[in-house]
Amino acid sequence: MILSSRVQKLSPYVPGEQPKDRDYIKLNANENPYPPSPSVIKAVLDFVQNNPQKLALYPDPDSLELHEVIADMLNASGGVLCRTKVASDGTVEPAEQDKIPFKVTPQMIYTGNGSDEVLSMVFYAFFDSSKRFVMPQFTYSFYPVYAGYYDIPMDQVPLKEDWSLDVDEILTRAQKNNSGIIFANPNAPTGLGLTREQVRQMLLKASSDEIFIVDEAYVDFGGESCIPLLEEFNNLVIIRTFSKSLCGAGQRLGYLVSNPELVNIVTTVKNCVNHFPIDAVAQVSGRAACKDVAYYSNAAREVARERDDFYNFLNSKGFYVLKSQTNFLFAKHPSISGAELYKRIKEQGILIRHFNTPGIEEFVRITIGTPQQMKMLRAAIEEII
Repeated sequence: MILSSRVQKLSPYVPGEQPKDRDYIKLNANENPYPPSPSVIKAVLDFVQNNPQKLALYPDPDSLELHEVIADMLNASGGVLCRTKVASDGTVEPAEQDKIPFKVTPQMIYTGNGSDEVLSMVFYAFFDSSKRFVMPQFTYSFYPVYAGYYDIPMDQVPLKEDWSLDVDEILTRAQKNNSGIIFANPNAPTGLGLTREQVRQMLLKASSDEIFIVDEAYVDFGGESCIPLLEEFNNLVIIRTFSKSLCGAGQRLGYLVSNPELVNIVTTVKNCVNHFPIDAVAQVSGRAACKDVAYYSNAAREVARERDDFYNFLNSKGFYVLKSQTNFLFAKHPSISGAELYKRIKEQGILIRHFNTPGIEEFVRITIGTPQQMKMLRAAIEEII
């Protein structure tokens, strides 16, 4: 069989284990340990039972109603669920530091079949094979996959010794390459984040003619959203997902927030690939999720609280662990390798993530689960260490 040169160069993304041979406690894929809101389950059941014919018809290709409720959710929460204030009657308002100084509108939203598909459209729309784009060396590992898929050269900037982003070097490389920038904030797998003002200072120094992409997959667990910066910067694109804080990894919904002009460009790309990316059931579940901000705010708060408790536990056991703003922790121990720790914990029926990537191979990444799940992991670690 004769393969194209593009296929021969592909290096696929490797997700966290999804084993079928045993019922593991899964703390390896940064999934949310809590189920979707009961209102989501009700909405999906009602839709399937009362509107079966709609499953035989194409869904709304532009997901317009979904865009409306996403905009409403962002305006209500400020884009950071764990700090959203929830009143006793279920009404919500953003924390003072998260208030958005304008109204996010549906025209600023683009949705796709998971944030990975959204990223694919963004890479195609804004990066080019004629020049490098800049990204951190250790960040979401799908970025290099898309670079290979679209034959886009990368310029990967090492992290600083404290595992934070080297902002100055990222800007220097971008200016040298006259190219765009992408990074996750908070970053993965480190869990560390830049403040909104730090990102703003980057944008002021970066070229306004090149795209600047901030991936906020984990921001709801304690970071600072850059949505307020959209009022000031027309080249900013923010990527977000339902998979983490909205308990919807199985729903496959992701979205971006940007100015309407850039949204229209990405929509054009989508319409050249798949005119109907989001199925009818996913649109129903997504709309229901966005309308129950209180439920997801409380869930994000629970995860953040458990994360901080587990951070203290790991510290007490001699781990070097980064102070995370996400739903996971990145840690290593001086007396046991990352590979061995992963193996020993797996033997006790719990999955965490280990990367064989040089430079981070001594670390493990631990997704935060329910209090009961984390109690079992504590017991496993105490037995091992």
